[in-house]
Parts: sequence; structure tokens; C-alpha cells
Amino acid sequence: MHTIVVDLGYGDAGKGTVVDRLCVPSPGAAPVAAVVRFNGGAQAAHNVVTTDGRHHTFAQFGSGTFSGVPTHLSRLMLVDPLALAAEARHLASLGSANPLALLTVDRRARLTTPYHAAANRAREQARGTARHGSCGMGIGETAAYALAHPADAPTAGDCTSRTTLRRKLALLRDRLTEELGPLDAPPVEACLDAFAAFAAHVRLVDGDHLARLLRTGPVVFEGAQGVLLDEWHGFHPYTTWSTTTFAGAEELLAEAGQPRAARRLGVVRTYTTRHGPGPLVTEDPALPDALPEAHNGNGRWQGAFRAGHFDAVAHTYAVEVCGGVDALAVTHLDAPARTGGALRMAHAYRTPTGLLDRIPTAPPGDLARQQRLTERLSAARPTRWRSPGADPHAWCDALAHTLDAPVVMESYGPTAADKITARESRNRCRERSPA
Repeated sequence: MHTIVVDLGYGDAGKGTVVDRLCVPSPGAAPVAAVVRFNGGAQAAHNVVTTDGRHHTFAQFGSGTFSGVPTHLSRLMLVDPLALAAEARHLASLGSANPLALLTVDRRARLTTPYHAAANRAREQARGTARHGSCGMGIGETAAYALAHPADAPTAGDCTSRTTLRRKLALLRDRLTEELGPLDAPPVEACLDAFAAFAAHVRLVDGDHLARLLRTGPVVFEGAQGVLLDEWHGFHPYTTWSTTTFAGAEELLAEAGQPRAARRLGVVRTYTTRHGPGPLVTEDPALPDALPEAHNGNGRWQGAFRAGHFDAVAHTYAVEVCGGVDALAVTHLDAPARTGGALRMAHAYRTPTGLLDRIPTAPPGDLARQQRLTERLSAARPTRWRSPGADPHAWCDALAHTLDAPVVMESYGPTAADKITARESRNRCRERSPA
């Protein structure tokens, strides 16, 4: 069976390390055939640490690369060739031999260019203190331009034709410049050279490639960001221009003739975090110092890395807008003990209009409704606290009950060796049982 990995929070829950563990060969299990990226783009930051101490922040490559698992960038990905080349160089420096040889890219995937990134930063700077917390890498601009000008939006396949790509890049540059003024970006000819090199070094594939790939063995679909940042279900305007639920992966599976063929694996921490502005009802300013992060910090464009106690109301909402999950991977299970059992779970909010113990869901499309919800959550304060204490097993039980799904992976640290799967847990129990 295939697996879809989705973050049930605001991102940074540990999707990369979970995918890394899923891709490690296991006795008696079929090897993972590929990691498929199905949303977002180069703004992803999935940290993986190997058992020998190597660290890489995966953005476009799948987080199974250290295990030699190929990556497929689907038609739903926003592909940044310049960032991809830099990522490939870093992977090579860490011992991954020719990482671009592990990569396939759907020709229909939209390109993120320096013009998108420059426009993104110009808009964010113009917002001043009302910034949205963008990553500043042009993801929203890529999606917005493709919606406004679908026939002119550059694609990965366009990189094989300088004539086509020159026309599309010049149109893109001119339209954005007319709207925003001069952009801090290289000339079109320089972009053409870089994108031609991209096309020469990666394998561009047609839409039927994924269907063939799915028949070769189990595939892991690696999501980006988190459900609480979803373009339609997140708390507008502090969201991403991307569908961050399971929907994109399931759409790809259906197109490939394998609908409902994947386990829906939701990832959560034992505490709730987010980057930049927007609601974080359970925020505790003391937690970032109590639980320092090696690979998460304040960003120039995103803003501060913030932390709070486990927000059961928000994470339950994430599960509901996804239509449920089949299983959970729980990360940072060492954190309750590191805080002396001080971490808690909030199961309701006090708001100016009364107690709120469930965020109501609604069909996608009404951003005005989501903004009103944001305003309500921004004034909310957590209540109805519960504490599982310092015992990680008590946390797993509490999270499974709260989110209505079994915990199938427990993570106590950054490497694959720090993970325990449900199968391994059952085997340990059998080994301990008397004969």
C-alpha cells in the first residue's frame, strides 16, 4: 500500500524525518519505489539527520534520498530549477552520488522563477507590519500567475525550448514589473541558460509516468507545509497558495487508476508550533527556550519561530477538514520529559463570543469566512487543559484518542534510529512475553 504523509499543524512537525524512516529498508517489507512530491515547492524545509550525523533540509528532493529512493516531482509541484541545483550540490557534498539521476519531473509542473521570487518579496515588504509570513521564495506568485495567465505560465517542459521559454519569461517579467515596478532579478537570457541546464540534467516525463511508477512498488507521497496553512481551510490571510491536505495526492492516485490506494498518515508534534504571524492560541513564550530547535529558527521573511502547548482544537479541526486520517506519526515524544511533564493539551478556547471547543468546518472557497475565523482565533485564549505528564506512551494514547487514529510511528529524535513503528513495538512486546 502507498502512504501519504501530511502535517496536521502549521508545518515543521517532522514530515521529512517520518518520510526518511519510511524509506529505510525493513526486513520483510517491499522497498519504497519512490517519493512523490504533490504540493508546494522550494519553500519546503524538511530536515533529515542521518545516524552518522549528516544533515540536509529537503525542499524539492524527497526525504528518502539518503536511502537512495528516487523522487518524482508531480504536475502539482511548483519547481524552482535554481533552488533544485543548489539542493543537488548540497546532497552531493554529503555523499549522495549524482542526486539528479534519482529525479523525474512532470513536464506540466509549473516553474518558479527569479521574477516570482522578487515579486513575492516586494509585496511582502510593502505590507510592512501587516506581513503574512511568506517564505519569500515566490510560491504564491507562481500559483497566482498560473491562475491569471494559464497559457503563459512557464512549465518544466518549456525548458527544452528556448524560444517558448524566452517568450513566457519576458511576458512574466513585464507583467510583474508593470504591476510592482523594477524587480531585483536577473535578465531573461541568464534565466534561459540556467533553465536549459536544468532540462539537460533531469529527466522530464509525461503524465503517464506516475501510473507506471505506482505499479513498481509502494510509493510515499510527501506533503509540504501543514493543514492549518491550507489555502482554503487555513486561517486567512496567514496561509499558503497550496492545498496542504491529502487531496492532491489522492487526485494523482485517482488519475493513475489507483483511487483510495494509500494510507493517510498524519504527523503531529507533542506541542504546537508555527513560523511567523497568525493565530497560535496555545502559545507559550517560554517553550522555545525550554525546547530549543537545532534546525528551526527565526526567518527573515517568515518571522519568528513560535511554540505553544498542544492545541487539540486546531489539530482536530485539521483532521476533520482532511476527512479523517488512517494513522498518526507522533514526533518530539522526548519533549514532555525534557519539560518535566509541563507540556499540556488545550481542549477548548475562551473567545469574546463564548467557549469554543470545536472549530466548525465548511466547504472550501469562502476566504471571507476564514478571515473572520482568524479574527476570532486571534482573540481566543486556551482553556480546559489536560496533561498526559512526562510519559510518552501516555501522550500517544491521548493523541490517538483526541485525533481518533492509532499511532503507528513514535519519534524520539531526529534520525531514523530514533523512530519506533507499530510493527517494531509489537515485535518487542512478543520478545518480552514469557514463552
